[in-house]
Amino acid sequence: MNDLEWMKQTLLLARQAQDFGEVPVGALIVSEEKKLLAKGHNQMILACDPSAHAEIVVLRLAAKGIKNYRLLKSTLYVSLEPCVMCWGAMIQARIKRLVYACSDPKTGAFSVFNLQNDAHFNHAIEVVQGPLTVEASQLLKDFFKERRV
Repeated sequence: MNDLEWMKQTLLLARQAQDFGEVPVGALIVSEEKKLLAKGHNQMILACDPSAHAEIVVLRLAAKGIKNYRLLKSTLYVSLEPCVMCWGAMIQARIKRLVYACSDPKTGAFSVFNLQNDAHFNHAIEVVQGPLTVEASQLLKDFFKERRV
């Protein structure tokens, strides 16, 4: 599968999160060989855990699955730009590549803090925005619009 196909899967996972009343964010991690290592979605409400962002959920699952906290040469796909916490966890996991759909202008690690270009980190991650930016953004807009009614 390619980036578009994997990102379609994150949107399905985001919709699952929404079904549980969670902010609709889905994520998955794929190995260099294009093998799915983990998939998940936001679970902060379900788990009563402020750190249970979709990215953290899949990082934990993938690391346990391969019995190594270093997820070398893997790609993390997520429907929303990661926050600073999730970016830091990706650095620690040594993710090779991050592909995200839509930006988060309020808490995004790149939109707000420009961390993808910070040379202070001991690991560099290739960052790609898109595909399905419009679809992921609309899913979030619809979710929050419905919550405000």
